[in-house]
Amino acid sequence: MDNLITAILVLDNDLVVTYANPAAEQLLCLSARRLREHPLSDVIQHCSIDLEQVKETLANGQGLTDSDVTLVVDGHQRKVELSASPLMWQRSPSMLLEIKAIGHQQQISKELQQQAQQQAAKELVRGLAHEIKNPLGGLRGAAQLLEKMLPDPSLGEYTRIIIEQADRLRNLVDRLLGPQRPGHRQQENIHVVLEKVRQLVELDNNGVDIQRDYDPSLPDIEMDPEQMEQAVLNVVSNAAQILAQTPNPEITVRTRTEHQVVIGGKRHRLAARIDISDNGPGIDPELQDTLFYPMVSGRPGGTGLGLSITRNLIDQHKGKIYVNSWPGHTTFTILLPIRR
Repeated sequence: MDNLITAILVLDNDLVVTYANPAAEQLLCLSARRLREHPLSDVIQHCSIDLEQVKETLANGQGLTDSDVTLVVDGHQRKVELSASPLMWQRSPSMLLEIKAIGHQQQISKELQQQAQQQAAKELVRGLAHEIKNPLGGLRGAAQLLEKMLPDPSLGEYTRIIIEQADRLRNLVDRLLGPQRPGHRQQENIHVVLEKVRQLVELDNNGVDIQRDYDPSLPDIEMDPEQMEQAVLNVVSNAAQILAQTPNPEITVRTRTEHQVVIGGKRHRLAARIDISDNGPGIDPELQDTLFYPMVSGRPGGTGLGLSITRNLIDQHKGKIYVNSWPGHTTFTILLPIRR
């Protein structure tokens, strides 16, 4: 087991680590000596599988395998394949955990698949929105003509209701479609945009503390400042609204330079990374893969349009946005290529 590239852990009945091979040391960022005699819950900050249920399954002599498990180790989220099976270890009943990190190529393939699905959903909504706008225009025009021909002016209240509701639906459709054309691009410092967003959110949401961790060496980026401001504002505003019920709410905006980044299957030598983190309740795992779809929202009363528009704006800048979330922590990451 010491020569395997798969991480191997042996746990006793109380889920305390009794053995860890070198691959497990590397995956969990701790030496075998520090891992031994410690409960697994002390080593892993979060696991998408309930280990107590795994423990019950093994008590019945059955094994368990899951190819899409999320682990949070040392503040970093990892996608792994996990297998658990009963084992007799040093003459006592134990649990054998095999953990295999999902390869980088598999992660890229999954991202491309999600991107294709989101593009298909966007095209579907766009086609549906155009089909709705055409009859809405006719409905509004007919209501205006009818209003002029009514014999009793008091009946105009009903035609005004038709016109107002038609306008409301048209505005909703326009928001669904979002910006379709790239705006005016120029070389701009991303921190200027982030500071505008911080000021707007702090004015609208009293009590939310926004921490800044900027990399001053980050070069200027070719972008539309207004569109990028709207994209970031949607994310930070969502976080601030969710944190309204959280004690000691805190948002951290962090910028760094990334090297050799793959975006949409294409490798870029240099990219700007913007992390927007909060200490809220986290996003439901079932929503994380579809969070950027139109009309999907993880917030009660949300329209599900803000993050969809953000994704559209980031795509127009040839970047990408993704989310990592677990209870007590959520980070939206935006990657933007830097061209020199």
